[in-house]
Amino acid sequence: MRIALFVTCLNDTLFPATGQAVVTLLERLGCRVEFPQGQTCCGQMHFNTGYQRDCVPLVRRFTEVFGGYDAVVTPSGSCAGMVREQYGRVAEVSGDPRLSVAVREAPPVYELSEFLVDVLGVTDVGAYFPHRVTYHPTCHSLRMLGVGDRPLALLRAVRGIDLVELGAAEQCCGFGGTFALKNADTSVAMCADKVRHVLDTGADVLCAGDNSCLMHIGGTLSRLRTGVRVMHLAEILASTETGPDHGDAATSAAATAPAARCAVERTKTP
Repeated sequence: MRIALFVTCLNDTLFPATGQAVVTLLERLGCRVEFPQGQTCCGQMHFNTGYQRDCVPLVRRFTEVFGGYDAVVTPSGSCAGMVREQYGRVAEVSGDPRLSVAVREAPPVYELSEFLVDVLGVTDVGAYFPHRVTYHPTCHSLRMLGVGDRPLALLRAVRGIDLVELGAAEQCCGFGGTFALKNADTSVAMCADKVRHVLDTGADVLCAGDNSCLMHIGGTLSRLRTGVRVMHLAEILASTETGPDHGDAATSAAATAPAARCAVERTKTP
């Protein structure tokens, strides 16, 4: 199976350790992962702010870059949701029947937990993470993709983990992409509620499947000097008893950039 990593703009720019963790994890499970270096933005910000026609070149680019793969895996429910649920609409708006065909024939796009559980058929990925963790289900993964308890099933199988339930887990954290900019006061209030529930768990680590939400919540946790760190699901699942704890490195995009570049070079399409 030829698998392509769709890393997303946010991860590529700010959280390269997440992309590295996805590659580490999938290769440990016997997958061959390639990184098409021609990939660009999925167009979600354009689409969500009403610029649907401006998404057309990005959708066309996506179908060209990822065509020919058996599956596309991404560590983002948000971007996976854009590709799966909105690309058909963008193709319709474009008026280009060839683009509609390209979208229909594009390889399936999976959020990471979906690929692990549904395609590879695993929940125990050999991870070891001896920390108290709570999980936040992000809105797009929960409501648009319907990933359900797949991430929790994966976390429960991690050796050494102390997984605690997050109160009001299904409530939005208040990020919502441009929503946080256009409705800053509301966004801050929603994040404050989320942080209160996180602190109630006594967790050392807050985990989620989207770094956009973790960036939002983590900013508040950091400013309040709570000591709670945030980690993408991929980084916890990539951690092993003999390997490094990705959590320490994940707090600094600058610190992880050189290692992430190595992973990209190693998995790029020949």
